[in-house]
Amino acid sequence: MLFEPRSGRLAAWGNALLAGLVSPDEAVLSIVGEDAVHRVEGLPGESGPVGLTLALGRLRALGVTGLRVALPAPGHPLGLSGPPEFNARALDAEEAVLAVGAAVGLVPEVYEVGPKGDVHTTVTWHCLPVREAPPADVPSLGEAERELAEALREATVVLTRLDVAGSGPVAQAALSAYRARAEASARDVLAPGYPPRAVRVLSLAQRVDLMVSLAYERGHGAAVAASEMAARAEALRPVERVARRALVAAYNSAVEERERD
Repeated sequence: MLFEPRSGRLAAWGNALLAGLVSPDEAVLSIVGEDAVHRVEGLPGESGPVGLTLALGRLRALGVTGLRVALPAPGHPLGLSGPPEFNARALDAEEAVLAVGAAVGLVPEVYEVGPKGDVHTTVTWHCLPVREAPPADVPSLGEAERELAEALREATVVLTRLDVAGSGPVAQAALSAYRARAEASARDVLAPGYPPRAVRVLSLAQRVDLMVSLAYERGHGAAVAASEMAARAEALRPVERVARRALVAAYNSAVEERERD
């Protein structure tokens, strides 16, 4: 799972733009981040790829009032609503954005271009038809927060038992860097218009996600036997699932709150 999925940035800042809380330039700069450029292809009414500013304007003209995130994984179509063709492409990318108010969705395709040492990342968002139906398995913010608190406790216990709980210097450095970043930019975790609870849930989900990533990246650790490695994967799978559900709940909360009003 991506620590900060591009679909999350697109949905968060796209929602802020659609709500009139940020300018198009601010939204596009925040969505692109450290990538070189983002373009959108397949938009209704456009014959070829277009830039993000025009694409967001076109989505508004199509009647789009909000954007939701999907973070699917094999066996878990989190946030998707169909049809199968769109779901398959989103599953391959492990993320997607679904529009509210128009039956379209966006799936990113990432390219790295340039010589070694000077590589630039470009992103093409493929706009495809989607089924207008409730997204799969998306919890409320309250549910996500409760699940995360329990998952964090379980992850710490399980990973400590498997000797992959971030006790090494590399893992500790990564966790310290995350905490410093979170403290320095807590207000920038999400775009304007999101409730404080969503910021809290997203930050906790990212922390849980980081713990899972560190556990995978540390290699064998003390779990040298194949059975122990399988036990690690089995223990991490539900924790990772909870973190993904919480990320989706946080990114989608601006839309959910508007729909309740």
